[in-house]
Amino acid sequence: GDCKGRKVWTKMSRQDKRTLYVGGLAEDVDVATLRAAFIPFGELVDANIPLDNKEGTHRGFGFVEFESPEDASEAIYNMNNGELNGRVLSVNIAKPMTVSERSQKAIWHAEADSFFEKAGWTEEVVQDDGVEDEGMQPKAT
Repeated sequence: GDCKGRKVWTKMSRQDKRTLYVGGLAEDVDVATLRAAFIPFGELVDANIPLDNKEGTHRGFGFVEFESPEDASEAIYNMNNGELNGRVLSVNIAKPMTVSERSQKAIWHAEADSFFEKAGWTEEVVQDDGVEDEGMQPKAT
């Protein structure tokens, strides 16, 4: 039935709140250790530690993905600045690696806006109401 499709959809829309970045991992921490540290907070979908291809060692961070956003925030609350194998962890919502077209545009617009503001432009200048250069003149009071 269509219930499978719906499940994928909710997974996608809530994904950003369920996947955690875990930094500060000791060298001897592996995926099993990572999973064991976070499983108390809720059902895990996935746990992984990206390995450096040349060395076969990890770079001190990993990711855990929870079934539910609530469990993920509980894990952040309890594990951020907590210790694992003697190292202090930093645990945050993971930022997605892929940047969608829309958010790139949004970033560009935000930067452009602050650029124009810094340059002393006002929105009036940008609007074109058919009168040349009127926005550039100081307003007569």
